[in-house]
Amino acid sequence: MHYSLGIDAGGTYTDAVIIRDSDGKVIDANKSLTTYPDLLTGIRNVLDALDKSKLDNVQFTSVSTTLATNSVLEGTGYPVALIIINETDIPNSAGIEHFIRVNGGHNSAGNEVCPLDVDSIQSFVLSMKNKVSAFAVSSYFSIRNSEHEVQTKQLITDLSGLPVVCSHELSQDLGAYERGVTAYLNARLIPVTKHFMDTVVGEIRRRNIESKVMMLKCDGSVVSIQEAVNKPIESIFSGPAASLVGASHLSGFESCAMIDVGGTSTDVSLMYKGLPELSESGAVVGGWATKVKAIKMETSAMGGDSHVWVKNHKINIGPRRVVPLCLASTIYPEIKGKLLKGQVILPNQIGENLQATKLFVRSGVQDVELTPNEQELFDRIGEVPLTVSEIYWDKDHFPNPGVLDRLITKRLIHAIGFTPTDALHVLGEYEQWDREVAMIAARILSDLAGEDEHVFCLSVKKKVALNMALDLVSFLLDDVDKQEIEKIIKGKFFARFKVEMPVVLLGGPVTAYVQELGELIDTEISVPEYANVGNALGAVMGKGVKRLEVLIKANYSESKYNLRSKSFVTFFPGGRNEFSSHHEALEFGERIGNKLVLDYMADSGLDGNDITIDMKRKDIHVQDVGVPLETRLSFLGIGESRKVLSK
Repeated sequence: MHYSLGIDAGGTYTDAVIIRDSDGKVIDANKSLTTYPDLLTGIRNVLDALDKSKLDNVQFTSVSTTLATNSVLEGTGYPVALIIINETDIPNSAGIEHFIRVNGGHNSAGNEVCPLDVDSIQSFVLSMKNKVSAFAVSSYFSIRNSEHEVQTKQLITDLSGLPVVCSHELSQDLGAYERGVTAYLNARLIPVTKHFMDTVVGEIRRRNIESKVMMLKCDGSVVSIQEAVNKPIESIFSGPAASLVGASHLSGFESCAMIDVGGTSTDVSLMYKGLPELSESGAVVGGWATKVKAIKMETSAMGGDSHVWVKNHKINIGPRRVVPLCLASTIYPEIKGKLLKGQVILPNQIGENLQATKLFVRSGVQDVELTPNEQELFDRIGEVPLTVSEIYWDKDHFPNPGVLDRLITKRLIHAIGFTPTDALHVLGEYEQWDREVAMIAARILSDLAGEDEHVFCLSVKKKVALNMALDLVSFLLDDVDKQEIEKIIKGKFFARFKVEMPVVLLGGPVTAYVQELGELIDTEISVPEYANVGNALGAVMGKGVKRLEVLIKANYSESKYNLRSKSFVTFFPGGRNEFSSHHEALEFGERIGNKLVLDYMADSGLDGNDITIDMKRKDIHVQDVGVPLETRLSFLGIGESRKVLSK
């Protein structure tokens, strides 16, 4: 019997599932807390609890992770220099420290606009090679002719020996700056992703498991290790993509909406006829607009670990994430006594960081540059959680909330506080950790909110359900103002929104929200078995998918009396060919498109017998001209990764 293994390294949990290849049934599953900064411990912990006899027979492994997304959001990653070829504007707010613009580039027909400024590139590379770990290159219309990018790449390699990422290798879309950003972020993420994949593969090999290892991309498809390492930018949002694929498989719905309530956020996405709906404009992460084809997604900063805090009798949730009190108390039992002892915070002092139920502890991260104020506060926080009263016990004031916030942002300290997960413990709807400490904190916060603790926790729960409903409807009605949608959902009307397709919920305790969500929207709600490890299942259920486009354009010569084509140019990923007739160009376009799909699948380890390729053709005609002015051939290849390996 052959099995496959799925692993998802998320922000809070690392999940793993084993499925039987013959029918895709989940045989075993496990969750373990994600460990930072070294993910290896979390991965080992989650694999240790799986059935060893099944694990030993795993032949296919696929992983998903939020690692790339978090690295971009946190501004980590390795230093990279960007070379933009042609006068493409770079916004002042771009945040790219090392870059240069040089002459060169091509036009829409792939013809050179001006010669490449080799001297400027040489000077820049020599000045940067000891300051950066890689280079990114983007040239104007390199998707029509990549000659200048290729020439620049070779020049950088000869002068520095450092890795180089070209924009045409990652995207076929217009936009030299956006392609440049994509190449820039990709170059920064290569060492990070390589370390992660080496960790996963090393652990698989350490256990003597003879398994092929792949990774899920942000469009819901799987790629080989080498492709994943070369193009790590394509793994941003791979966690939400895994959730969507997992939701469809677990529920049995080929078309469904998915709500994934994680620790940090709530994600909404859509599966239609077995394929994820993709964003037309490309993924946007951390303010960076990229040309990466990712699932279309609505995300909000509210999850099971979002901080619940009270100010002016109003209940607030998030946007910051904290360690739930019920979980932290299992690690630090002294937290109960600290909460019972209580602390007095004046109404004008209360804020998200200054709460009677919030504590702080060192994270273990070191060697971060601090200001004197940050260092003074950091020195007061130790290895055991402290309330703000304990941190400044010898002062007549509390710590500056802004300084405290900067220490959290720099990940030097962890914040512990009340969360929706704690509220569910109080309500008896989730029993994973310490209910008693959650009840103590609920009494403190409910007094501030002017409610009974049970009513208080119900209010928290309803706020989370409202956020889920708002995200879902906003995603489905993306042209409608979100504030207007919120008015309708929250209002008391004799009407409500109806969702025509099933809605699948994923996440730890999502069953608790079914009733409240059902009261807000009219839809079929499904919480399938193993909904708490849907990400890991989605990682292993992803298919091999390749999308590409071939463009055929006519070169016309105009005269006073007629308009006729001189030639036809076929543009395809990585090159261009010129032909004397449209028929020849079209035949070549069809051949090269199919070949590129099959080559990609072969590089991903998929057998050509299990691949289907669909081609769509779109012609644009000019009046009184027989042949098309432009022809676009769109190819979609789909391969079944696990079925091949299970034979």
